[in-house]
Amino acid sequence: MSELKETPLFGQHQRDGAKMVDFGGWHMPVSYAGIKEEHRAVREEAGLFDVSHMGEAIVEGKDAEALLQRVMTNDISKLAPEKAQYNLMCTETGGTVDDLLVYQLAENRYFLVLNAANTDKDVAWIQRHIQSDEDVEVNDVSSSYALIALQGPKAEAILNDLTSFDVREIKFFRFKENVDLAGVPALVSRTGYTGEDGFEIYCPAEEAEALWEALLSYGEPLGLQRAGLGARDTLRFEARLPLYGQEITANISPLEAGLGFAVKVKKETPFTGQKALAVEKEAGPARRLVGIEMLDRGIPRYGYDVYDSEGNHVGTVTSGTQSPTLEKNLGLALVDTSVAEKGTSLYVQVRKRRLEAVVTETPFYKRS
Repeated sequence: MSELKETPLFGQHQRDGAKMVDFGGWHMPVSYAGIKEEHRAVREEAGLFDVSHMGEAIVEGKDAEALLQRVMTNDISKLAPEKAQYNLMCTETGGTVDDLLVYQLAENRYFLVLNAANTDKDVAWIQRHIQSDEDVEVNDVSSSYALIALQGPKAEAILNDLTSFDVREIKFFRFKENVDLAGVPALVSRTGYTGEDGFEIYCPAEEAEALWEALLSYGEPLGLQRAGLGARDTLRFEARLPLYGQEITANISPLEAGLGFAVKVKKETPFTGQKALAVEKEAGPARRLVGIEMLDRGIPRYGYDVYDSEGNHVGTVTSGTQSPTLEKNLGLALVDTSVAEKGTSLYVQVRKRRLEAVVTETPFYKRS
């Protein structure tokens, strides 16, 4: 059995008393003060996350855009320097290889942020699509970076205290390179995975501890709290943000998962899976990801079976929890399109009982 990987902030988490868990082969903090308390802090004030387990890759060369157009579902030509884009990579049959962010650093130079467990697979997948006559390189640079997420209503005020650069200039899905944050150079991106305003900060791995401590020093008087992967999961769930391996997999298409906004089936440059996704879009997905609210007492969990009112098996729960913000038992479920309309009664198999639920609107939480 291989040893767990450690982020550059591992020692910091130990000193701070974090509860550590094995997450996809990484030693990661699941919580500090408690998941609900950390969740509340992000919704009301701010939370600080170590997400340095995420992978990073650089794609560069005169054919970089052409390569990415062939493997990404979104339209890479719409990018420009200092702009980010949500993307997916798909199989020929339309299943999801991964979802990721693509940053354009400069002409013919792109920075990709990949899901931790998929980094090696993703880099190999992209490299496999390089044509023999193309001038392009794809390099895994994950070990060079730490990634810190600062999320919540007070994130902007906290970050502005650390730099002479006015971070208010960074708009949603935009970024700025070489921002000096308390002496640490960083790429600052206005993105996140919580449903709140906030930033994702990429800095040299060896300077991660200094930046983490500076953020806490400036932020704690404003209510900033350390937050672990437990709160990150409940926050992204309430905002209906997908988790690879649950809402999207090799057997679940982006269209089924409600991510059609990032799938350009009419893009001029054909991409892997385009034909299958175009057919699926024309016909309409046979399954849809929906929100469910439990009417009976019980929590829907990943993998639980879902039935219609006549007892027919119609789907599976992909994520579920007791929502810390709404204090309701909620779930996301991939179900037959025939039962996907809001207000439809469904039944979730919770151990030996089938408990009633109802299809409800998503996202469950949307910041005002």
